[in-house]
Amino acid sequence: MRKPRDYDAELQALTDKAKALKTKKQGQLGELVIATGADGLSVEQLAGALLDAVGADAARKEAWRKSGAAFFRGDGVRARTRTGRNAGGASASGAGPQSASGEAGAA
Repeated sequence: MRKPRDYDAELQALTDKAKALKTKKQGQLGELVIATGADGLSVEQLAGALLDAVGADAARKEAWRKSGAAFFRGDGVRARTRTGRNAGGASASGAGPQSASGEAGAA
């Protein structure tokens, strides 16, 4: 005879694991914001940059992905400088955080 499964315990274990993963993800995003220097921006600027990134075209997202990959390889300062130069036509409040949001998407 098989032992009956405790579905409630399994569901609770999965819920706890999901909460732990969400907490870890939030911590990693916070570390990324600090590592990229985006913590120097106001909350409104950072939110605006992220919203702009969500609606960006594929070419800009690909450029941000490459910049983010360079950042994680250890070329972070150069990647941020290049991205900042590429976004020179953008508004002053949007140029810096766009690279940070692109890097966050690569994470």
